[in-house]
Amino acid sequence: MSKKSWSGAPGSGDDHPAIEARGLVKVYGESRALDGIDLTIRRGQVFGFLGPNGAGKTTTIRILATLTRPSAGTARVLGHDVVTEADAIRARVAVTGQFASLDEDLTGYENLLVLGRLHGLTRAAARRRADDLLAAFDLTGAAGRPVGGYSGGMRRRLDIGASLVVTPDLLFLDEPTTGLDPRSRNQVWELVRHVAAAGTTVLLTTQYLEEADQLAERIAVIDNGRIVAEGTSAQLKSRVGSGTLHLRLLDGEQRPKARDILAGSLEGTIRLAADPLALSVSLATRPDPRGRQDAQDPQDTAGAPGVNEAPGAQSTDGARDMGRLVGRAMTRLADAGVGVADLSLGRPSLDEAFLALTGHPAGPATADDRKDPTV
Repeated sequence: MSKKSWSGAPGSGDDHPAIEARGLVKVYGESRALDGIDLTIRRGQVFGFLGPNGAGKTTTIRILATLTRPSAGTARVLGHDVVTEADAIRARVAVTGQFASLDEDLTGYENLLVLGRLHGLTRAAARRRADDLLAAFDLTGAAGRPVGGYSGGMRRRLDIGASLVVTPDLLFLDEPTTGLDPRSRNQVWELVRHVAAAGTTVLLTTQYLEEADQLAERIAVIDNGRIVAEGTSAQLKSRVGSGTLHLRLLDGEQRPKARDILAGSLEGTIRLAADPLALSVSLATRPDPRGRQDAQDPQDTAGAPGVNEAPGAQSTDGARDMGRLVGRAMTRLADAGVGVADLSLGRPSLDEAFLALTGHPAGPATADDRKDPTV
């Protein structure tokens, strides 16, 4: 993707956070979609918002984008109240959802031209803007084709381009790569990086853990309408444990003995793989990764390893101690005559952190989930 003046420049800055929410509640009938959301997002960062289906991600986006009102609580976006100053917010934000909001009968160029005119650009300025966006998003060759004939990746790129016809201070991306193939997903990731580099704050909801790992400077995990953890990707991973020890034995009949020895030597969760020769231990740094429900409050997380600390803040002494424990366990296996063909010690993944924090695996939203206002 070419770097051009397509990015423009977000509006004049001020000292307010991009987003500041306190105690947000949203009730739909008998369903409590949001149950007291507290969130602060500084300007100029990509902030990831993760959660299982029905956790409340899209409901939060809709409130912050002034598409629906909270039942209780307050939120300010770019310094403006979402209830009393909605028009001021709408003039400075853009929203891109899971499905492209484009006219399929118009060409890509025509879609951007119409949007430019609707935003008040002169015809000449709208044409220049459309040309710049199409070139930047590698869509010049398809500019004259009806959008109905675009691939999923092309439509998503055009949809993001449409949200940038007038460069927003804040861009809401609600699961922008759902259903895309890996190549198209990587293209969208590159677009997000360029948008953020130009100074636009990005709030990204996603169920692809790798996506948040790649793009987000900070991540909040939401479950059942509440934020259960917040931090950098490294900090969230550290809540799961120190890592995972993977073993492959020489003799599958010795696996029960190996499991017992490891259980007595290491603190963590032992998993037996489908392969009868393999087992693994998720090494714990503390017994319950869900023990601290909200990692946003520095008072709440003081002393909690890896939460609201600088990346890499965990001491090397802790790593050495873990290495000694693993070495001791290996010695006990050898003394018991348990042969180990191979072993590796890997860092915890964001997938493991997500599962530990929410109790649910991450996965793409289903059609039924998208009908639910709490998704």
